[in-house]
Amino acid sequence: MSKSSTIKKIVLAYSGGLDTSVILAWLKDVYQCEVIAFCADVGQKEELSGLEEKGKKTGASKVFIKDLRLEFARDFIFPAVQGSAIYEMRYLLGTSLARPLIAKGMVDVGLAENADAFSHGATGKGNDQVRFELGFKALAPDLKIIAPWRIWEFKGRSDLINYAKEKGIPVPVTAEKPYSMDRNLLHLSFEGGILEDPYREPDEKMFLLSVSPMKAPDEPTYLEMDFEEGNCVAINSQRLNPLEVMELLNDAGGKNGIGRLDIVENRLVGIKSRGVYETPGGTILHIAHRDLESITLDRDTQHQKDDLSGEFARLIYNGHWFSSKMKAMRAYIGETQKSVTGTVKVKLYKGNCMVVGRKSMVSLYNPEMATFEKDELYNQKDAEGFINIYGLPTREFARLNKKNT
Repeated sequence: MSKSSTIKKIVLAYSGGLDTSVILAWLKDVYQCEVIAFCADVGQKEELSGLEEKGKKTGASKVFIKDLRLEFARDFIFPAVQGSAIYEMRYLLGTSLARPLIAKGMVDVGLAENADAFSHGATGKGNDQVRFELGFKALAPDLKIIAPWRIWEFKGRSDLINYAKEKGIPVPVTAEKPYSMDRNLLHLSFEGGILEDPYREPDEKMFLLSVSPMKAPDEPTYLEMDFEEGNCVAINSQRLNPLEVMELLNDAGGKNGIGRLDIVENRLVGIKSRGVYETPGGTILHIAHRDLESITLDRDTQHQKDDLSGEFARLIYNGHWFSSKMKAMRAYIGETQKSVTGTVKVKLYKGNCMVVGRKSMVSLYNPEMATFEKDELYNQKDAEGFINIYGLPTREFARLNKKNT
């Protein structure tokens, strides 16, 4: 019997794994309606193999697989790099940035197909439920949202496996993997399973995008990265689009063991979660971009932007990509990036990404002023008056304290 006669068509965020395959069948069983499977290609590579056939065998009326890799790089990864978006000073937001794009893709399909609702496979403990649903609410506020993990009777993987067997769902029903993975153009993340012990070192065989720094080449790799208004547009004089930039940097970074990260982070719902990440290209891009800002942004603008970068990262992590606050913050960040144009030379060596040179036609660095030798542009005698004025509050506070003691 239909759970809701008002729902005739659902768009499901579909990956082809056990969870979303069971969800697809469960939605058809409970709501007695058409289910459209949607998958955004954001760089999963071989994970997409056979996905359309699998979705149709599981019962989807249609399967949409949209190549959104260029849009992901251009409209999500690059703006995050411009804003120095690093959550809790370490996490480069690979999963967080992909979710609003997937939600946008689902909304595009849902509106075109006259769907009544969206559904996803995120659990009630994690961040993704918020990221997906805030995207739906921002872009299609009148459509319903179905989150099976918050309403169905299943308690865990064994229940899903039993349901899959009962319904003849074509999914692997082997024992649980020792950890879960999420891959896209920006990163590969690992969590859960054996990684829930925060003191256990990740197994070397787990990593897929990067070699161990100990096994990286003995000779360094040099890259010259050209930026225009805060975006990398060329590497080693080769003009590239954002997708090509990410692919080249991922390859170069991975070969040199760049971008591995092992952290415990704070989820939006308040739970602490241990995550292990590989972000080779994103790590290089962040380091190079930040360095170019050091010579192209004035001190106060750079410091103000640094102050905002933490909040910018939290907005992304917490699912507010489409919020009005995000729009305003991105406008400010965009304004700061108009002068971030130039070239950064990085040296990749055994897990390290080191900036070894930077230059810009609009550089604020003046060697004639910065020199420790004699110069004609800066009169050191002027510093005395500056320090007297700058230190006036400190002096008066000290004088008052001395008087009252």
